[in-house]
Amino acid sequence: MATRTRRPERRQEPLSRERIVGAAVELLDAVGEGGLTFRALAERLATGPGAIYWHVTGKAELLAAASDAVVADALAEDDTTDATPQDVIRALALGLFDAIDAHPWVGTQLTRAPGQPPMVSVFERLGRQVKALRVPEAARFTAVSALLNYILGVAGQNAANARSQPPGTDRADFLDTVARAWSELDPERYAFTRGIAGRLREHDDRAEFLAGIDLILAGITANLPPGAG
Repeated sequence: MATRTRRPERRQEPLSRERIVGAAVELLDAVGEGGLTFRALAERLATGPGAIYWHVTGKAELLAAASDAVVADALAEDDTTDATPQDVIRALALGLFDAIDAHPWVGTQLTRAPGQPPMVSVFERLGRQVKALRVPEAARFTAVSALLNYILGVAGQNAANARSQPPGTDRADFLDTVARAWSELDPERYAFTRGIAGRLREHDDRAEFLAGIDLILAGITANLPPGAG
């Protein structure tokens, strides 16, 4: 008896750029940048690649749009009107840290395309708060760059650490393994690293990240005019 070939389920919503970008984010989260192809995206959306090209010209544009969507969510405006610039910077930094932790590919995309809208949006938001701190104009670029590089560097490294763990590995077990390896290093060559091996087991990634932000903010505001910051 002949069997019918099962047709793909028809999509329930009209195809739009927003739906395409949302599906791209899901695909990137699942299989990474290497698995993001228009064929795979078309299968996810139950459509043809040609229909996607009507909305997005190519993979580079799609990656930029997906990054922009994730960053936009991370930078969503806070309704708190009495927050200090330092508070806003901390919240912004933590939002990006969590976004890159949830979407590891975003960190790579931001550093790879510094002139694209996602990175410019982050730079602009940080810059407004640095200006609000009354940092002298000549020092603003350096201050914003220090914050931005720290955020992307630490958040990206945290995401990379998570990806390096074997599937199903508990974070506490992973840190314990690293800590034990550190504690067995040569005591003369790695005296400092051996000394903080125990701290590695106990530390909280987000808390340490924010502590680093506070150190940078302390440096930025150390020599501000009276009443500033």
